[in-house]
Amino acid sequence: MKAYLPLTTFCTALLLSACQPATDSATPTAPGAPGVASTWAYAGKQGIGSSYEQYHQGAYSDQAATGVVSKVWFSIAQGVLTETMSGLIHQAQLREMQFVVKGAGFVDEEKTATVSSIDYLYKDAAGRPLSLAYKVLNKAKNGQYEIEKHIFTDPSGQSLVVRSYFRPLADNLQLFVYLDPALGNTGSNDKAYVKNNMIHAVEGSSALTLISQPAFKQASTGFVGVSDGLTELKTSQTFNNLYQNTGETAGNVAALAELPAVKKGESGQFDLVIGFGDSPDNSEVAAQNTFKRGLDTVLAEFNGLGDAIGWQDYLQSLPQLATLADTAMDNGKLLYTSAMVLKAQEDKTHAGALIASLSNPWGDVKSAEQSQTGYKAVWPRDFYQVAMAMLALGDEQSPKVAFEYLTKVQVSDKTPGYVGAPGWFLQKTHVDGTLEWVGIQLDQTAMPIMLGWRLWQQGLLSETELKTWYSRMLKPAADFLAKGGQVKLDWNDIALTPPSTQQERWEEQGGYSPSTIAAVISGLVVAADIAKLSGDTASAELYLQKADEYSSNLEAKTFTTQGTLKQAPSDGQYYLRINSNDNPNDQSKLADRNGISNINESDVVDGGFLELVRYGVRSADHQAVLATLGELDDQNLPDALRVKYEFSFAGIEGKLPGWRRYGLDGYGEDTETSMAYAKGPNDANTAGQRGRVWPIFSGERGHYELALLQSQKQPLSAETIQPLRHNYVQAMEQFANEGMMLPEQVWDNVGNNSVYQYSSGEGTNGATPLAWSHAEYIKLLRSLKDQKVWDRYQPVEQRYSSK
Repeated sequence: MKAYLPLTTFCTALLLSACQPATDSATPTAPGAPGVASTWAYAGKQGIGSSYEQYHQGAYSDQAATGVVSKVWFSIAQGVLTETMSGLIHQAQLREMQFVVKGAGFVDEEKTATVSSIDYLYKDAAGRPLSLAYKVLNKAKNGQYEIEKHIFTDPSGQSLVVRSYFRPLADNLQLFVYLDPALGNTGSNDKAYVKNNMIHAVEGSSALTLISQPAFKQASTGFVGVSDGLTELKTSQTFNNLYQNTGETAGNVAALAELPAVKKGESGQFDLVIGFGDSPDNSEVAAQNTFKRGLDTVLAEFNGLGDAIGWQDYLQSLPQLATLADTAMDNGKLLYTSAMVLKAQEDKTHAGALIASLSNPWGDVKSAEQSQTGYKAVWPRDFYQVAMAMLALGDEQSPKVAFEYLTKVQVSDKTPGYVGAPGWFLQKTHVDGTLEWVGIQLDQTAMPIMLGWRLWQQGLLSETELKTWYSRMLKPAADFLAKGGQVKLDWNDIALTPPSTQQERWEEQGGYSPSTIAAVISGLVVAADIAKLSGDTASAELYLQKADEYSSNLEAKTFTTQGTLKQAPSDGQYYLRINSNDNPNDQSKLADRNGISNINESDVVDGGFLELVRYGVRSADHQAVLATLGELDDQNLPDALRVKYEFSFAGIEGKLPGWRRYGLDGYGEDTETSMAYAKGPNDANTAGQRGRVWPIFSGERGHYELALLQSQKQPLSAETIQPLRHNYVQAMEQFANEGMMLPEQVWDNVGNNSVYQYSSGEGTNGATPLAWSHAEYIKLLRSLKDQKVWDRYQPVEQRYSSK
């Protein structure tokens, strides 16, 4: 890898004119400011990518390589480049870039007028991807052209490469590229201009430059929906009104550029590079430096060929990869992808900051007028799943760096505006620790303790290090789980008494939650283990006392014996999703959420109770656990209450299972209108909204079934494990899309499907890839390979569920 050329040297030697002022008062200015309101892009990503970078002393630093740390992330959806981030992982700079083709009587936008397929540029002999460099092939629905794109980033710079091939199958086709910036993580505060046949866009200290080789024939900038070039092309099939800049008024800007003609039957190559920087000059330098190094060299370094450190090197550093691939049903293709997807969704300024997804749910209809992170943020719960999956792969660096990062999102007297009991972890934050959501979810306070204990058990934290972290981070967290206290931060003003939580793992309801209590008990028990090691016997005794208390009252708080779900196979006896008070039999009302109102808590069952088994709080054959399986799996329930669904896939014997989060879940598309989540008037919730099947629950059920097999005290074998591989591993693999991205939700064939026209089992527009989904898949493989549950905590199991 090579560092940047100095800006002054570069400009003098190559493009002196580019260092001149950005605009020229004599050039025509685009009309129509500010353009139509901006949105984000489709959230069902076919692929995501970024370069692999090495740590230097637990951080990302230019000293770790021969060049610079590349801080560029990209996503692909509907066959085109979508949100591309630079700087921090949530800072989008680009909404979309796609090709436009004009022919006799038509103007095609690539994302809607082609049938898209995706593959990886660098694979092993078994077809497993070895880097996050993509090959996208888009074939015109009218049969008149093909577009092939190779997409990757420059690991030695702040730039993105789209090497493209246009193959006309008809005469007189014209090719254009359409660029829609979203600088500074908003869509409507940008300015743009064309200079020296390059397209520039800028907002404050964020800038991008698009350069093509061969050069554009002509280019224009303007305001989306008015003067962006594409609007004229689609309405009149002309590209005559060319604007060199968008003037002094910022808005939702875009650019259209015409590329040199390619004859029928030939293949034209167009290398497009987008540079990012803190100024137009520096973004231009970034793009030009990538061209100067040569795109073949850049790709080789991205992959990790030769002396370069790239994705291949990361995969080779994971000792569990080969054996886990043998446990997979697809020979390890999704496994290799998952390993890279999890690592790619880490910020490179704040090392260890693991985000939930490189997407904005239902982004194509969600406003981009204001900066928002979407799922490109830190939730300690999702974070824990990813760190544990990395540990399952044998990654000895990332989980530890992630654990150490967590101090940034723990509440203390240093948290801006906070008054109250310290130790709990913030609900959702930016990767730099900026507060976003401030609800208290007790499982998110327990999981950092559980992760720290596990790192110690795996030898990644020494006893000395663990004692330090106990004093600094884990003891305050355990104290909060044991004592709770008064909390006041932003809107949140509450006196919380554990194990009642302000919010459970779906962030919607308060009360006694089996899944939350499972984590709280586990966190306290392992915290006691750490406290003993640290010589804090008083705290150890308190933590165990509280864990025992929470465990002894668990069923009394969360298990109904008079439930409304009574028709066989349901029998009215089951763990509630959540109980809002001390009585699980009073059928009290839950809070209205996601458009669903008047919710009887007894109508709602979910799979959260299986976390009790996963961690070791209850045995797999515990009476209450077995009793609840009937309601969880009851496919005779009405669709509103039903949780389990089955799916058929081509070439797969039998049906594969999937589960929703819970009955009466409204976090999804509307069953009546097919519109996206929260697309009522003024983006309000609608009564017909319905949450769909989530792939993570196939993984959670697979873990439970493994624990159930173990409880039978019979030796496990490949033969006894095989049904779990077929039903649960294979289900998750089938839920992945062609790019092997696992979604948050998949279409379960319920309700109106006219807007998105999903196929059965296809990922929806919620969020893809979901890091938690990929993490659950990896952990399931590790559990089946080891023939024991990966997330099981031995001190917890010995105390509560061993026989």
